[in-house]
Amino acid sequence: MSIPVQAIRLAQQRLGFGEDATDGVLGPITDAALRRVLEQRRAMLPPAHAGGIFAGGRQRRLVAFLQVLAKDQGIDTGPVDGFYGPQTAYAVAQLLWLEAHGRLPDVWRDRELPDNPNGWPIEREADLIAFYGQPGDESQLVMVDFPYPHRLSWQLSTRVDRTRCHRKVAASLVCVLERVLGEYGRERIRALRLDRFAGCFNVRRKRGGTAWSTHAWGIAMDYDPDRNALPW
Repeated sequence: MSIPVQAIRLAQQRLGFGEDATDGVLGPITDAALRRVLEQRRAMLPPAHAGGIFAGGRQRRLVAFLQVLAKDQGIDTGPVDGFYGPQTAYAVAQLLWLEAHGRLPDVWRDRELPDNPNGWPIEREADLIAFYGQPGDESQLVMVDFPYPHRLSWQLSTRVDRTRCHRKVAASLVCVLERVLGEYGRERIRALRLDRFAGCFNVRRKRGGTAWSTHAWGIAMDYDPDRNALPW
C-alpha cells in the first residue's frame, strides 16, 4: 500500500510546517521533525516497536506519527508500529476526512443488513454471538487448506497455503474457493488478483463502525485491499 501524498502534507502541517513547506515530499527536513516529535511522544510507542521506528526508514517514522495523530482523535489504528497496513490506511483516511470536513465520518458499517435466504445469521452482534460464540474464541477455529496458492497482499513474495477460520464456515469456504478455481484456473486467478490474501481471523472492531468485525469470529476473508477498499 502506498501512503497518500495528502497524508504526508497533513503530517507536515501537524509538525508545524508553513504552507510553502507542506509539499508532500518525505525529505530529510520532514524526517528530522518526525524524529523530534516522536521522541517527545515516545510514551505512545510500544517498546517492541520503538527501536525499529527510530532505526528504520523515513516512511516508518511517518507512519508512526500518523498513527499517533489517529490515536489522538480516538481512531483505532492498531499498535503504533510504523507499518502501513489496512488498519492504518483506514485510520489515515479517517484523519483526512476529519481535516476536510471538521468531523469524523459516520459509522456506516453499523447499519443493519436485510435477511438472507441461506440460513446464516444476520450480521447483528447478538445473532453472531448466538451462532458462532464469543468473538476472539480461538477454540472455535480450524485450519483450512486453500485449493490454490494465495499471496500476502502486502508482501506478494510470501505464499499462503492455509488459514484459520470458524469451524462452522470451513466447508463453505473451501467450496467457494474450489468453485473459483474451477471457474478461472490458476493463471486467470493471478491476473484477477484473486490470490492476494489480506486476512481472515483478526480480533478487531469494524473499520467505520463500533461493533465487532466478522473477522473477530474468523467468518470473513479479505482480498486485494489495494483495489477493494471499504468506501468503494
